[in-house]
Amino acid sequence: MSESKKLLAASTVLGLILGVVAPGAQAQQQSAQPATQGAQPKAAPPDFPEGALAPDNLAKPRPKPPFNLTGTWTVDLSAGFSSFMFGPPYPKFKPEAQAARDAGLQAAKDNKPYRDDIGHCYPAGMPMIMTRVWPIAMIQLPTVIYMVSGFENGLRLIYLDDRKHTDPDIVVRSFNGDSIGHWEGDTLVVDTNSMVTDHHWIDGGLPVSDEFHMVERIRMINGGKTLEIKYTMTDPKNWEGEWTSTKRWARVDDTDITEVECTPDLNQHLLSTHY
Repeated sequence: MSESKKLLAASTVLGLILGVVAPGAQAQQQSAQPATQGAQPKAAPPDFPEGALAPDNLAKPRPKPPFNLTGTWTVDLSAGFSSFMFGPPYPKFKPEAQAARDAGLQAAKDNKPYRDDIGHCYPAGMPMIMTRVWPIAMIQLPTVIYMVSGFENGLRLIYLDDRKHTDPDIVVRSFNGDSIGHWEGDTLVVDTNSMVTDHHWIDGGLPVSDEFHMVERIRMINGGKTLEIKYTMTDPKNWEGEWTSTKRWARVDDTDITEVECTPDLNQHLLSTHY
């Protein structure tokens, strides 16, 4: 190849390289320049919800809710301590869940603990956190309901701002799940999914799978003194059809939720935590 052709080829390659690199270099140069004074930040994408406490979100016009459950509530266990459980009656369990049920009953007969992860400071998780023998503080805003349990200070959020459930491909699963609420007449309907399965049990040992799903229908009755929640739970990996249960809470105005820490060293000598 002649020297002139070599120079031409080299200049062509250099031009191609500069054509590729230049836009990136230009973008870096632009990003390095100071922002124009008074420039407004870019708006969030339309599918990115505003925070529940964002002033604009709180100020959006919404119909007045039929009730406000702000207050401190304690579960009604007047029928006996075991009424904190969500059964009986129970649905027809699949083999793994039935084996867990049988093992739990046998452990109770032998006066032994069974899957007592709560005693090891694991969160109770939904729905069990709702029926611990500790009051629950509930704070209702137009966009969200905050629930803080006196048991381990368990936190639950129910969003009311018309957002959708988080995409299952990116959701961060939790013990209390992803809860979305809406109003149907005088009833608050709450749909909850995306709960963790590890160390998460119902009624002292029944497993929760990644397909566990729960709908609550919440009503205020007795002149605002009683909260009633009807639970409908499905988990096709663990039982057939729907598992339903109705619980009630009484308003208590003479107590507050205080800070509570659950540390394993405080519980390790309790008999219920020995396996």
